Amino acid sequence: MITGSGDGTAGTAAGDGTGPDVAPRAGGEWARHWRYPGLPGLDLLRARYVRHSFPRHAHDGYVIAAVTDGIEEVGFAHGPVRTGPGEVMMINPEVAHAARAGAPEGWAYATLYPSAALVAEIAKETTTLRGTAGFAETVTEDPHLGRMITEVHRAAEAGSALAADTLLRLAVARLLRRCGGPVPARTPRTAGARTAARAKVLLGERMAAPPSLEQLAQELGTSPFALLRAFKDAYGMPPHTWLTDARVRRARRLLEAGSAPAEAAVTVGFTDQPHLNRHFTRIVGVPPGAYRRERAAQAGGARTYKTAGGAAS
Repeated sequence: MITGSGDGTAGTAAGDGTGPDVAPRAGGEWARHWRYPGLPGLDLLRARYVRHSFPRHAHDGYVIAAVTDGIEEVGFAHGPVRTGPGEVMMINPEVAHAARAGAPEGWAYATLYPSAALVAEIAKETTTLRGTAGFAETVTEDPHLGRMITEVHRAAEAGSALAADTLLRLAVARLLRRCGGPVPARTPRTAGARTAARAKVLLGERMAAPPSLEQLAQELGTSPFALLRAFKDAYGMPPHTWLTDARVRRARRLLEAGSAPAEAAVTVGFTDQPHLNRHFTRIVGVPPGAYRRERAAQAGGARTYKTAGGAAS
């Protein structure tokens, strides 16, 4: 938790809006969302946001974010949590949340998005946690860890696979030892939860042409409001919000595979490319065009990296 705004570290490489392929935005905002071939199983985001806000969404992997300047406010089902410099935010997979600036100056941060497989690998080697490893806390005050996270970004941008991988694993292991715990099972236990899970499957299968809430409820043998309550209880957001998030997730995979934004938009059920642009930028933090260019550039970098026999360090 934060008690003040702090003076931040906006001049760091992970907080100054400089470096390769940073996407400038209006009002002094900037962002870079990318992958480094030397760190498989990890996405990276460094950004400064002032007016930008993230709508309710979730991730299939983990979120580990170190605020370097300003204040970020993240909204969970249990209420808002604010973080500032010297603190690290942790979010487990599929936990619904929103985010926005918690101060007029906005916030800058360096974020790691490790996959479930990567965290499981580190947890197995460095902890005694059983089941699916995750984080039992949302925020921890640890300036050293925050610096380690920004150093992962610096090392990756410098092309130092050895340093980046070492720092990443040390940072995740430190967090797991300090704040680790088993992730609660999401197995449906009630009739309402089972109905919500069936609704989620149907929406995923019919993403491009989804039914209305009433039609979906009829198919599942329930009422619209009962389905709405069950879905929000199970996934932390109503069906239409979950569907938008799911469409953006699928669009990301299509863009990574080389699809053009306009093609991805139609495939996942958005009306056109501007419709995709709006929702994609709000949820991912960068426009789909910039996201696709980063992935294309990194695909070329991955081929170079492999050709070199993985010797980059």
